This record gives sequence, C-alpha cells and structure tokens, in this order.
Amino acid sequence: MDILVESLSKNYGAQRAVNNISFQIKRGEIIGFLGPNGAGKTTTMKIITCFMAPTEGDVKIGNHSIRENPERLKQLIGYLPEHNPLYLDMPVIDYLKFVAQLQGVKKNMVEHRIREMVAKCGLNAEKHKKIGELSKGFRQRVGLAQAMIHNPEILILDEPTTGLDPNQIVEIRNLIRELGKEKTVILSTHILPEVEATCTRIMIINKGKIVADGSSATLRKQAQGQEILKVKIEDESDRNLIYASLRSIDTVSLVDFLSANENIFEIQSKSGSSSRRNIFEMCVRNKWILTELSGIETRLEDIFRNLTMN
Repeated sequence: MDILVESLSKNYGAQRAVNNISFQIKRGEIIGFLGPNGAGKTTTMKIITCFMAPTEGDVKIGNHSIRENPERLKQLIGYLPEHNPLYLDMPVIDYLKFVAQLQGVKKNMVEHRIREMVAKCGLNAEKHKKIGELSKGFRQRVGLAQAMIHNPEILILDEPTTGLDPNQIVEIRNLIRELGKEKTVILSTHILPEVEATCTRIMIINKGKIVADGSSATLRKQAQGQEILKVKIEDESDRNLIYASLRSIDTVSLVDFLSANENIFEIQSKSGSSSRRNIFEMCVRNKWILTELSGIETRLEDIFRNLTMN
C-alpha cells in the first residue's frame, strides 16, 4: 500500500520542525529515512504513524487520510520503536498473543498469526522462553513479530539494529529485506552502511526539508561533481606541515587524516575542480615522495555531511 505525503508541515510554537514536505512511497520499497538530530525526522514519522497531528498538509495511506480516519490508519501500520517496550517476564508466545488481542486480530486468527510470525522471524526455538532470557538479537525479532502480528501493510522501524553484534545485524537485515518484498518499509537509522545494505531508496531530511531522495547510486551520481582523493606522502617532514600545505591548495575544500601514524590523507576538491595536478606539483616543489594519488568513491557519509552541515 502506497504512502502519499502532501505539503506536510508541523510547528512547535514559533519553530517549524517540518516545512512543507511532499513525497510518495510505493509498496515494495524499503526507504532509508535519514537526518541529523533536530532535522524533523522523528516528527515526520510520528505524523505518519498517527501519533501526532500535522499543522498543515496531509498523509494518505491507500484511500485513508490521517485527518479523516487516523484509527483506521493505525491498523495499517506496524511500528518497532528504538527502545522496544517488551514485557521481559512474559514468554514469547504469551506476549505475541497479548499484542494480537490489543491489535484487534480476530480470535480465530490469533494462533495462526502467532505461528506465522514465529516462523517468519525465526523464533521457533525461543517461543516458550521468557523474553528476558533472550539475546538482544532475538528480542529485536520479537519486536518485529509484534509489529507484524496484525498483518499491517506498512512497517516503520526505528533503529532496528542498534546494539546488535555483526551476525545479528546481518540476520535482521536479511529479515527486513524479505519483509520488503511484500510490504512498504520505512527504516530510520543513524548507521549509514546499514541503509546502503538494506534500502532501495534513501531520503535525507535537514532543517525540516527533504534535501535528497533517490537510490544510493543516484545520490552518488549527483555528488560526483566533488572529487575525493586518497593521498599518501612518504617523507620525514612534519605531518602537520604537509596537512597545512594540502589545505592551502586553491582547489581543495577539505583535508582529513586517514592514518594516525602515516602521512595518508583524504582530500575533497571544491565542486567542479580537480586537485590532482596541484597536489603533484606541490610534492615536486617540496621534494616530497608521492606514493599514492587515487580517487575514492563518494560515500553516503560524505553526501550526508555535505547536505546536512550547512
């Protein structure tokens, strides 16, 4: 089921947290929703999940509007909050039955939905254990199961892999990708590699406005105007002197250290400029040995910083 956000705004007194944003999310998409703290990301998600009313604009899911029928929309949404409010003393099966009743699942369908969620979320071996006895990875699986117990059309997941070890992250990532084949998924996270590995589309919000929207490949292509280079200089000179010399080049906008011990730097050129020749000539003038000068693919982290640090 599609989500249509139309001219959405939200004010807190004189502050406008969300500023006239519009976008559409289609069924089968897994959306990575990114933004720095205070950008309007959480407010937007609260409006979509009907926990907060907008000041202006509307959100429509299918033919239903949050302004006209918010209770119906809540039935179409499954939500996994960042801090998953589980009842640790309850066995998994009992907890899912409790949530199913709260969500209004028909009595003759409760046992079927529990079996289906236990299987889909890989909880069969843990289903009779108390939630407090489970690892964090399995608790997240229980959280996903409770979010889906009423078979919602849309899943909204807030930081679903926070605190998990690498193996658990891969398991949850694969599960989200499977869910994305049949549902609309919005994934909010600060872990940028997680977004690239899981999501089919990325939206970045900053200061209440959508500043980027597209696949990771599309966002990289749009950012290709800024050259990023890896530079390695083998010389006994003071590395701070080398750093300052690189910063002084007219075509360079940013210099970062890539190594704590060696003279290895990441150089970002100004938009539309190339710094390769200037770096080479600087090394010749100073009689420094340049052993590496190579391009670096634009990272999602760089795109995020460029769009949200202004």
